[in-house]
Amino acid sequence: MGMFLIDDIEFKPPTPPVRDILGGAGSYSALGARLFSPPPLTSSVGWIVDQGSDFPPAMSIFIDSWATAAVIRKDPSRLTTRGWNGYGGLADKRAFRYMTPKKRLTAQDLTPALLLSRSFHLICSPTRCQELVAEITARRKQLTSRDASYTKPIFVWEPVPDLCTPEELLNCTNTLPHIDICSPNHAELAGFMGDDGIDPETGQVSMSAIERSCEQLLASMPLQSYALVVRAGDKGCYIAKNGGRRTKRQPRPRKNYAHGGLQPDTDMEALFAGLLQDEDGSIARDEVEVDAGTEHWVPPYHHDPASVVDPTGGGNTFLGGLAVALARGHTLMEAAAWGSVAASFAIEQVGMPVLAAEPGGYETWNGDSVSRRLQQFKSSLPKTALDGDIPPASS
Repeated sequence: MGMFLIDDIEFKPPTPPVRDILGGAGSYSALGARLFSPPPLTSSVGWIVDQGSDFPPAMSIFIDSWATAAVIRKDPSRLTTRGWNGYGGLADKRAFRYMTPKKRLTAQDLTPALLLSRSFHLICSPTRCQELVAEITARRKQLTSRDASYTKPIFVWEPVPDLCTPEELLNCTNTLPHIDICSPNHAELAGFMGDDGIDPETGQVSMSAIERSCEQLLASMPLQSYALVVRAGDKGCYIAKNGGRRTKRQPRPRKNYAHGGLQPDTDMEALFAGLLQDEDGSIARDEVEVDAGTEHWVPPYHHDPASVVDPTGGGNTFLGGLAVALARGHTLMEAAAWGSVAASFAIEQVGMPVLAAEPGGYETWNGDSVSRRLQQFKSSLPKTALDGDIPPASS
């Protein structure tokens, strides 16, 4: 659920700019899922491509080569959505602006096949995320009402940078109960907290600031189990999962219980005190089960800065790989490994990696095997991390 864009990218001098690059959050997310979907799984990747009157024919051929279930929508009355990307400043912070009118995707744009997807990657504001989840869920239930086969999909939410501000923090916490994974990058997370997420002494991404911000967000939802996956560039990603709280005598929350986020008038002292009381108001500490959750740093695949040619789309590609792993039942740590490997292919060049069919029917991207790279990466991680008790987010 991210827009298709044609990108222009400007780098720090003396690197020259590039034009007419396949881009957009939706495109890179589709790439992340497609990397782990060789034939015959290519059609399991769904995305929407809005083509305007200026759409380059060569780009259509390139998209077709992926053989995904892309929904192609041609509209000669408008221009294709185009974006400008610029890098500079501390930690190579990205600047972005639209160069032509954008075409936002809605739940109504989803075909029946796309509507029944196992996972959805939503790139939007907090309030828009709530709306999309409600609309997708309602339409999905309508499709399955006849055979009663409704299943809950996995919702992965990536906040848009412009609305990662302290003023939107309340909306952010109210969005968390509706999704399975919240994945800002380090700058977006810091934006919600009124910070820049940069270590003032080194000028690099502050890992301690990320951990502190995640702890604060997890504490805002003491009864809800959800996960934060913070993408932090050359630091890798940080996974923080809230275990939640529940009473032993009532292992499942009542059906009409509202999990909501923080409210302007929330009495935090009373909230936490309430966790230790039963329905009669008496203290019942022995009756409360506390799951401490989990916290892990997962390093990036590429450790050598020389391997990173252009970071554009790396975070979106990461989440495409993560979402498809979760859709196939893998744990969150395993999904993060998929995401890290997916991102590694996106950032090795300007634009998209090169797909090739090798003798024997298997695929390579940039001349390398995705499965080989995944196994290599997993072998470099601590075994205890991958074997940890971190169930899929939808559970």
